[in-house]
Amino acid sequence: MGRLGIRDLVGRAMIDKGFIVELVRDPQTVLADYELSTEERAAIMQAVGRTTSTSDRERARALQIVLMKRWAT
Repeated sequence: MGRLGIRDLVGRAMIDKGFIVELVRDPQTVLADYELSTEERAAIMQAVGRTTSTSDRERARALQIVLMKRWAT
């Protein structure tokens, strides 16, 4: 079985609140489990970094929106 990809990450981020919060808190560690293109990784890191002055919950929601707009449509 291959490594997990962007669709796996987006799917999990939409249904697993703990996962999305961990992705916001420690994106490098979480993303290490996924086989992502440079562009995909950069987009996620940019989305995580864009909301550094808000709470983890707000950052998680903002990241979910970015993931949904970019990959779930």
